[in-house]
Amino acid sequence: MIPVARPYLPRREKLDAYLDGIYECNVLTNNGPLVQELTRRLRDYLDVEHLLLVGSGTLALQVAYRALGVSGRDDRPQAITTPLSFVATASSLKWEGVEPVFADIDTETWCLDPDSIPPLVGGRTRAVVPVHLFGNACDTEAIEAVAAAHGLPVIYDGAHAFGARYRGASLLARGDATTVSFHATKAFHTVEGGAIVFRREADLARARTLINFGQAGPDQIEGVGINAKMSELQAAMGLCVLDEIEACLEPRREAWHAYVEELQTRACLQRMNGGLEHHSYVYFPVAFADEAQMQRVKDALLAAGVGARRYFFPALDRIPELNPERPASRTAGDLAARLLCLPLGSGRDATERVLKTLRAVLPGLGKAAGDG
Repeated sequence: MIPVARPYLPRREKLDAYLDGIYECNVLTNNGPLVQELTRRLRDYLDVEHLLLVGSGTLALQVAYRALGVSGRDDRPQAITTPLSFVATASSLKWEGVEPVFADIDTETWCLDPDSIPPLVGGRTRAVVPVHLFGNACDTEAIEAVAAAHGLPVIYDGAHAFGARYRGASLLARGDATTVSFHATKAFHTVEGGAIVFRREADLARARTLINFGQAGPDQIEGVGINAKMSELQAAMGLCVLDEIEACLEPRREAWHAYVEELQTRACLQRMNGGLEHHSYVYFPVAFADEAQMQRVKDALLAAGVGARRYFFPALDRIPELNPERPASRTAGDLAARLLCLPLGSGRDATERVLKTLRAVLPGLGKAAGDG
């Protein structure tokens, strides 16, 4: 079975060398030398300054909310976010005691629609949490202008945006903070892990204390924290993958462009933000004419040994635990029902099998797919 996302495994001898170093120094966690090295190298590679490694992408979101004062308060805070994302975007808010308030998405970029934010701002709104969906850049200028007008921080969920560049700079440098996921299915991974990129050094310092139980030193506790640190074993894998990042990205990039060439006149594809200069190649989503057509395609691919996935279904505002008693979005709900992500990173033969199946099941699809 061809998976929708195949984890990249670096050369074993490279990983063994890092593991030997761990055994020699006998340090497994607590900001060890490999975590420090990976932090330095990622700052350089991503062209960002205030970067903090953590144990997962979900923890990255939770710590960012705490560091920026969105959560950890008793005034029933709310945050405006998108209904089209992985569940962790909203469930991390809920876990932190913040009520997610769902705006809607742009019909073409599929990211948070800036015009849908202002009507939702209320007395308990404490942040805006957009998502760079499938690696596409949000309309950051418009979102940040709306947030600034209401005195709200912007925390981007950039789980899909590793390495993406926007208008000459790292996309991860936008907003008050941007979180990243280093889960095994991502192009760059540490098996499990994540990072937060802060705009301000003071927020980074606060978050560094938060991820270490609230301890600023061995005998100095500055508040309530959590254990969100990245381990040396995670950092070792990350260093290996970073050493081979181009080898990891190349098959994803190749499949991406092959899909675009074949499907741009056959299906509805996500329109990339014009300011996006370098894509992350983490997912390839396709929107079909309706849910029935999406299911036919999914079934055909499965019969051909291809594990396409419905990312992201259902829309988060359709989940009662996340959106009680609120109306659901029109655009996001409709799109979520029609979306399917195709495999990336499994090689040319896998890509050709996917395309062969699509050619058989989708003749003349272009007009039927609609305008998304």
